[in-house]
Amino acid sequence: MHPKASRTYHDPLHGGITLDATDPTESLLIRLIDTPPLQRLRRIRQLGPASLTFHGAESSRFTHSLGVMALARRAFDHLAAAYPQLKPHRATVLCAALLHDIGHGPFSHTAEEIFGSRHEDWTRRILQESPVICQQLDRLSPNLRESIEQVYLHQHSTPLVWQLVSSQLDCDRLDYLVRDSYFTGASYGQIDLDRILMAMDYDPVSRQLVVVHKGLAAIEHYLVVRYFMYAQVYNHPKNLTASWVVTQAFARARELLIDGHLDADETVAAWLTQDFDSLPLARYLEGDDVVFMYHLHRWQTHPDPVLADLCRRFLHRDLLKTLDVTEHDETQQAQLLDKVRQQLQHLGLSPRFYSGLRHIWSRGYTLYQRGIKLLTSTGLQEISQLSPLVKTLTHPYQRTWLLYPAEIEDWMFSNLN
Repeated sequence: MHPKASRTYHDPLHGGITLDATDPTESLLIRLIDTPPLQRLRRIRQLGPASLTFHGAESSRFTHSLGVMALARRAFDHLAAAYPQLKPHRATVLCAALLHDIGHGPFSHTAEEIFGSRHEDWTRRILQESPVICQQLDRLSPNLRESIEQVYLHQHSTPLVWQLVSSQLDCDRLDYLVRDSYFTGASYGQIDLDRILMAMDYDPVSRQLVVVHKGLAAIEHYLVVRYFMYAQVYNHPKNLTASWVVTQAFARARELLIDGHLDADETVAAWLTQDFDSLPLARYLEGDDVVFMYHLHRWQTHPDPVLADLCRRFLHRDLLKTLDVTEHDETQQAQLLDKVRQQLQHLGLSPRFYSGLRHIWSRGYTLYQRGIKLLTSTGLQEISQLSPLVKTLTHPYQRTWLLYPAEIEDWMFSNLN
């Protein structure tokens, strides 16, 4: 192949991801990758503020998006070789995989806590409104955008098309598990990607993604890995308090902006004070980690002591402490929080910004979007009905954390234990 006829992205997990510019779909992927909305994802960390817990967690939504596309291509091309009727859906699957996270805001999922947004909604808005994205997709097919939206809404007539992108066994989850494990240094996320991809199959009758029975062990391992990654990485208490502090910092900033006591550029001011759902798309796309981190740096010296202290705490990792209060009932948890807030009031710290309860649900496996179907000699069967191990993962487990500053730690342990 002529060098100019291909583009290779060197990935630490998947090796060289080479796209063939002579292939219409892969040529489109190259052009999409070069657009400003995709390049913006380089400036948004995959795990938000989790680098304050796992110092290696510096990878971006951009690297993840390329990884999901690469896995989707492997999975789809393997299936399409056996089932040629799937080939017309190749552009839909690969573009949907590449663009699936394009709507993420600053600090990734933490932005959804700060601004009350849903990145999926913004992904669809970008698909509908971004001139450069629309132009590139429409060049290949006038129906491609609609087909990709059907993937995101789980409405495509061939369920496998959206299941490869968004389901209990999709390329998004496969990539973020191995990627996040690699960059956090946590060994929990090590899965047998090759075995899982080879176990994927297609049921022509229901037109959905299924798994061959001999791949059961690999899928069981994947689901256990996912359970532990949520328990030990994504829901790590230090991650919870990092998200809490930065969320409270922007909550205080919003109050000061509305009262006219804070300076911010047009982007941050709009994000914090305007009706978020009606924010112009161009203004939304101006938001990334760089813009918002710059403001946190500026606000460290603001005369408002709450805002300045919260910004300092986040930037210098002087975060709140956490206490597991899961074993207490809701009334007892509320009483503990009230005692903490009384002590904070006594110390002159704002109870609202410096304390709270965080409730975290761990769901190891659900029937989300049809679950995972195994192809057996008697037909398709839900995996949790065949695997005792998976069945144990269907029971959700909630943990509750009490957040408080280190200033009252001695008081906490002498009065609450």
